[in-house]
Amino acid sequence: MKNKITRDYCKNKFNLNTLLIMSSIFMFPRQILTLLFLLVNLSVFAGEFQPKKNDTTKSKIVIADTTLVVNQEIIMHWTKKNAVGVTFNEVAFVNWNAGGNNSISALFFGKFQRKYHKKLLSWKSNASLRYGLKSQKGRYLRKTEDQLLFNSTFGYRRDSTSNFRYSAKFNFNTQFSNGYKKSNTEKPISKFMAPAYAFLGIGMEYSAPNEDLTVYLSPVTQKSTFVFDQTLANEGMFGVAPALRDEEGNIIEEGESVNTEFGVLLTSDLKKEIFTNVNLDNEVSIYSDYLNKFGNMDVDWQLNLNLVVNDFIKANIGSHLRYDDVKVKKDTNNDGELETLGSRIQFKQLLGVGLVYEF
Repeated sequence: MKNKITRDYCKNKFNLNTLLIMSSIFMFPRQILTLLFLLVNLSVFAGEFQPKKNDTTKSKIVIADTTLVVNQEIIMHWTKKNAVGVTFNEVAFVNWNAGGNNSISALFFGKFQRKYHKKLLSWKSNASLRYGLKSQKGRYLRKTEDQLLFNSTFGYRRDSTSNFRYSAKFNFNTQFSNGYKKSNTEKPISKFMAPAYAFLGIGMEYSAPNEDLTVYLSPVTQKSTFVFDQTLANEGMFGVAPALRDEEGNIIEEGESVNTEFGVLLTSDLKKEIFTNVNLDNEVSIYSDYLNKFGNMDVDWQLNLNLVVNDFIKANIGSHLRYDDVKVKKDTNNDGELETLGSRIQFKQLLGVGLVYEF
């Protein structure tokens, strides 16, 4: 009897505790469920962000790989080189017995280069801007240099070890401002886009492994000469067809503004450090027209020695030779009339020390 009473008591007590717990749950369901929800989510959150050696190493590898790929895209595919500067020449006399005129000249220039290499493709483009002025006592301000030049070459090679590429090349060359003959500033002999020269062709290019020598041969090249000034075009300057005139000199038909040729182009570019801080830059371009006097050469040859003093001061010794197989018109006796002459060699020599900033 006693054991039965004890079992009944325990059973009633258990039922009572169960009832109390259940009643408390139903009395405060929102608070308890909220607490349970927070505990479960905190445990999941902590488990997700718990440090794991394998995951960390893997992340580092992924990050390292990503960084490496980005660096390869920047370093291996695109490269650039920019340089701007000014070169000065100055002569001054004070009570100099031998005589002389004070003079100062400045040459402003900029060079911009972009190269793209990816697998078997390459694309090289560069622009060169040059403009020089000279002031001499007793004379007007004169132009000594004037050039706007752009080159672009696209190439494709059959395999990654070949030094030969199938290439397409474009070249454009003109000047910024009017050019005059000596002291005659009333009648310009050249202007912007008068003349301008454009070459467009396809061929084969050889590039040395270290790219200090490049040779390009194009058997299919179009050369266009532009003279976008009707006065100069009517005179037949720079090889364009002149105007047709009657017996009294009146213009019957205006001269042509464009002269197109079709021929073969050979170019060579050598850049090499021949001595410590002495760099040689040799550029040669030879063109011959198939349709008009094949074998006669148009030559453009620039030879420069660049002497590096430090990162900002550089000296330059150079020459520039041109020969274009076209008739030249000049006023040889200063009577205001242009006389027709044969082809002439153009030659320019320069020496200067200046400031250069590369970036």
